[in-house]
Amino acid sequence: MEVYTNEDRNLQGLEDLTGLKDLAERDKAVIWHPFTQMQTAPLPIPIVRGQGTLLFAEDGTTYIDAVSSWWVNTHGHSHPYIAEKVAKQLHTLEHVIFAGFTHQPAVELAERLLPILPKNQKKVFFSDNGSTAVEVALKMAFQYWHNVGKPRRKVIALQDAYHGDTFGAMAVSGRSAFTAPYVPFLFDVEYIPTPVPGQEQAALDQLQALLSDDVAAFIFEPLIQGAGGMVMYKPEILGQLIGMARSHGALIIADEVMTGFSRTGKLFASHHLSHQPDLMSLSKGLTGGTMALGVTTCTNAIYDAFKSEDKHKTLFHGHSFTANPLACTAALASLDLLLSDETQASIQRISQRHAVFAAQLSQKPGVKNVRQQGTILAFDLDNEGQTSSYFSNIRDVAYHFLLEQGVLMRPLGNVLYILPPYCITDEELTTVYSAIDKLLQHIRA
Repeated sequence: MEVYTNEDRNLQGLEDLTGLKDLAERDKAVIWHPFTQMQTAPLPIPIVRGQGTLLFAEDGTTYIDAVSSWWVNTHGHSHPYIAEKVAKQLHTLEHVIFAGFTHQPAVELAERLLPILPKNQKKVFFSDNGSTAVEVALKMAFQYWHNVGKPRRKVIALQDAYHGDTFGAMAVSGRSAFTAPYVPFLFDVEYIPTPVPGQEQAALDQLQALLSDDVAAFIFEPLIQGAGGMVMYKPEILGQLIGMARSHGALIIADEVMTGFSRTGKLFASHHLSHQPDLMSLSKGLTGGTMALGVTTCTNAIYDAFKSEDKHKTLFHGHSFTANPLACTAALASLDLLLSDETQASIQRISQRHAVFAAQLSQKPGVKNVRQQGTILAFDLDNEGQTSSYFSNIRDVAYHFLLEQGVLMRPLGNVLYILPPYCITDEELTTVYSAIDKLLQHIRA
């Protein structure tokens, strides 16, 4: 087999970019980055290696990954146990079509995942990321009602929600600058206020007014709205909302893409609730951040509505990389680590350290609305009357200052949050907390 190296690229009629100064400049010549205004963005930071909580840049700078690289990295970068399992699987089976075929990693993952989910979850459908896991849940909900001969067309969601960037996931997310160009193409969704303290009754009243026999599903991020600004609310009020929606027959969808795998202090945020969802969407921490994998789980009642001699009742949904064996193997290894006594102790340790720092933050000038749920700690920078949106200038000030301190955080407007890998050490946590203290002093100055 003939293999072409970088030196051979010109023979293929491709421009040789290796003459550019460094990886960042080569990147700029060929890559379009997510959530980035390419006209004004500085050059990206080239990362050449990761180990544990640390990211190592091309220029030798080291960063503590305090946000788990978009909330996916639960056990640290380049974890040797996950790497060993994936490498072994790579020599056995890298991929196989999942329609009409199956394999050991997918079956074992489903067998191990269902027992740690709420007890009513009985079937697993594989996809390849969080957005598609939500898409699948929505399609299951809509087609469930179609299959039972009682079509329902409405979805109720929370204001300022974020469920992903594909069209169905965008449709059930809050309307914002991120969705504005696509609004004419999104299906209509009814919204209720997020039931944060002080808004509970408004959420209950609005839900009651919207519920009808045409509501197919009620979807939410349980306890924490991530991209919406790490907005946190109590399990008790969510339980009331679920009970109301279920009394009208609506299916309940819990988007646990971010909140799953012990981020909230329990294995899943739904374990905090008195009422359990009918469908759950999972991704992000599922593979420990090693590679892309999505999962949608459901009850037997939903699954049974698709079983029929009539092929038209089939769930016609799939992805080329559905149940990829390498991704399933990474997820199995990640579960081994997650359920270990060592990791569970680390989760408690991080939560306790966060609680102490949260109490300190609450006393500091320039800080508002300090909040914590499990290993997630968030607070608002007082922006002195300026906008608190994602486009707030204070976001860039905080982001770049913290990078200079060797800490990777990605503020959501004026909202700062810490969501670290579970392997973060006490020393590294102290460094993160110290960097935040320095930021607050810098802003005041």
